[in-house]
Amino acid sequence: MIHILDIVLPLDRSESDDARKGEVARVLGVSPERVKGLRLRKHSIDARQREVKVQLRLEVAVDEDLPGEVKPVWTAPALAENARRVLIIGSGPAGLFAALKCLEMGAKPIVLERGKDASARRFDLAPILREGRVIPESNYCFGEGGAGTFSDGKLYTRAKKRGPVADVYRVLVAHGAPEKILTDAHPHIGSNLLPNVVKAMRQSVIEHGGEVHFETKVTDLLISGGEIRGVTVADGREFLADATILATGHSARDIYRLLAAKGILMEHKPFAIGFRIEHTQPFIDRQQYHMPEGAPRPELLPAARYRLATKIDDRGVHSFCMCPGGWVVPAATEDGQVVVNGMSLSRRDSPFANSGLVTTIEPEDIAHLIPEHGIMAGIVFQEMIERSAKAAGGNAVLGQVAPAQRAADYLSGKISSDLPETSYFPGVNSAPLHELLSKQITSRMREGMRLFNRQIRNYASSEALLLGFETRTSSPLRIPRDEMTLQHPEIAGLFPCGEGAGYAGGIVSAALDGLKCAEAACGANENGGKI
Repeated sequence: MIHILDIVLPLDRSESDDARKGEVARVLGVSPERVKGLRLRKHSIDARQREVKVQLRLEVAVDEDLPGEVKPVWTAPALAENARRVLIIGSGPAGLFAALKCLEMGAKPIVLERGKDASARRFDLAPILREGRVIPESNYCFGEGGAGTFSDGKLYTRAKKRGPVADVYRVLVAHGAPEKILTDAHPHIGSNLLPNVVKAMRQSVIEHGGEVHFETKVTDLLISGGEIRGVTVADGREFLADATILATGHSARDIYRLLAAKGILMEHKPFAIGFRIEHTQPFIDRQQYHMPEGAPRPELLPAARYRLATKIDDRGVHSFCMCPGGWVVPAATEDGQVVVNGMSLSRRDSPFANSGLVTTIEPEDIAHLIPEHGIMAGIVFQEMIERSAKAAGGNAVLGQVAPAQRAADYLSGKISSDLPETSYFPGVNSAPLHELLSKQITSRMREGMRLFNRQIRNYASSEALLLGFETRTSSPLRIPRDEMTLQHPEIAGLFPCGEGAGYAGGIVSAALDGLKCAEAACGANENGGKI
């Protein structure tokens, strides 16, 4: 008989087959000899109590062998000559998963990516790290795989539809992601492995009849009679298609400006801004795993993570994209700005841990900018903060030095006389971060940090470093779409998609939205009508 069983084991016994078999036999009330096979289905660490335990979900075979398991494989049928053509603008997770879904449904995806392929893109990160020089179309935000490719590859999602989420994981494994993402409670690929996964996905698209065009920046939408027929790109070429999926990511501000100039409906939405907060990883390990000072982290434990959230004055204050064993990296898309983000490799072996620490910005918080800037007010607000970070970092023409402050000094309102060591390669400059954001934002951030300091002792101490600013957590705009057809309410055949359109937040949710939009785009009729 086959059972699915949840058991809990002490950390030091959690990897022992005998211990697993013995606990399974005890729970089932059978002798260990009758347990013929075990297969891991879910693995999670429970560090809520002083003794760390491991929760395991196992597939168990009693009195018979476990059935074989086929490794995930992705495939699609051959395309017909008259296959429906779907333009996909952007090759982030939403765009790539949309392209694969189009092929599964017999449509031909044509992916247009403003940036370079993942291999070439990797070389373009050196100038921003070493010289502070931003390559506008090839950086931590733009290029094959989107912002997630070189900023962590974290797969955690709050999406509740576990079947579709598991499907996303299986597609990633079919393209080279480690199989452990199928069982880890908090799966993570890492910025060293994800580029190869992304390249393999692109190869699947091409091998099955799709197209992928790099360094192909969309500059105009071809709209007539309330319907989109295609796009124009920077070199003057036109790409025509039966449907267009707009999956450009949260940093493609030129696309928002294009839509605004063409009078295409967009909406303000909440977003978040704040800092990166950095600690040493051993500090986070001690706090989260209840370890004494100086004790090494057990080999069976991963670099510890945390998640913090509260509400202050009806606005969220929370950690964001926490990177255990990671680095803080420059995520600007223009030379005149400084933006910080976090990343980690699959090993998560950096001596540092960092996280976004942000507060919610509601549309009413930027109301003072709307009379002059209209729908672009949120973008302008982000840009103002990014330029202030550039100036506070030293304002070098070429430079990504970030303004920084010890957390304790931020709370007390004084400039740090010196700064602790940091993983941020371009360097930091001591600056009064408490003066660079509005009084309301600073007040909320301070109150949130004091609360978090009680939840994680010394979280906001003088050893914690704040780096400014984290502004690209999500788009401040939403491109609306019909709930049923997923098309823009004013433009037939246009499918706003993913994080940039305001419908996702992270790799997995963006991938899920890409699948959803592709199904809609492939099902829409030839004149862009209802599905």
